[in-house]
Amino acid sequence: MTGQTHTANAGSRRALRLGRYVLRVASPAAALGLWQLLTSLNVDLWLRFSQFPTVTDVARAFADRLAGADYWTDLTDSLTRILTGFLLAAVLGVATGVLVARSRLAEDLLGPVLEVIRPIPAIALVPVAILLFPSNEQGIVFITCTAAFFPVLVSTRHAVRALTPVWEEAVLTMGGGRWRILGSVVLPGALPGIFGGLSVGIGVSWICVISAEMISGQYGVGYRTWQDYTVVNYAGVFVGMVTIGVLGWVTSTAVELLGRRLTRWLPRTSYISGGRPPRRARDAATPAPATPRAKEEVPHDQLV
Repeated sequence: MTGQTHTANAGSRRALRLGRYVLRVASPAAALGLWQLLTSLNVDLWLRFSQFPTVTDVARAFADRLAGADYWTDLTDSLTRILTGFLLAAVLGVATGVLVARSRLAEDLLGPVLEVIRPIPAIALVPVAILLFPSNEQGIVFITCTAAFFPVLVSTRHAVRALTPVWEEAVLTMGGGRWRILGSVVLPGALPGIFGGLSVGIGVSWICVISAEMISGQYGVGYRTWQDYTVVNYAGVFVGMVTIGVLGWVTSTAVELLGRRLTRWLPRTSYISGGRPPRRARDAATPAPATPRAKEEVPHDQLV
């Protein structure tokens, strides 16, 4: 009976996973079909779809762009800028967030300055980058780094401050010092919050690097997209938009997968309704077997 139940549960889980995959494929396919229908029929009901290129026009332009060398040069330049700026922001944001959360002196010195600069959109710093750095390339990396820095900083600061002091006291009791607390308690405990900020930061970085390339870049996906717009090549504009979306999705997924890899010790919840809980949760929820009472502890009138 147990084997049949397990087989039925496994089949149900496979069916649910298959259903999710079908939905994930059907959703963009339906969106593309609706796009093709509205643009091919030149529908103008307040929204002017007659001005849009069709899906086939964009696909044709995409194929032509893939065959040229400029597309891959733009892709390489944008990825180099985003990865350089994002990695700098990750290191500086985590270090500054931990420092501000752990040191009152650092909070008093850096806190007011950071809070004044934080509301300024990173793209508004383009004139500053042009005046400050000798090349446009360095200025774009600076804009990208600034865009991702503050989400990482804020999430790291909140994650560190939310840690329970019991863990730190336990390390101190065992003779651990400040660096041991940092490596064994602060950074591992704050990892979920840190990766939350990194996930937000990579998305904001793409927004700002594309905008910076449009304003002052030479080569790059943003630069090429703006050039297509200026020459009224709307199919090329959509090629750039699709490229930006795919690159943003890939990099965000990579950050999320890395976060899951480094926080494997955290309990996971399942999206599948009624699905089998994780092994750790099952082990924690399973009560320990009751210890049989000794024979002499059982009342005499209950003995069989």
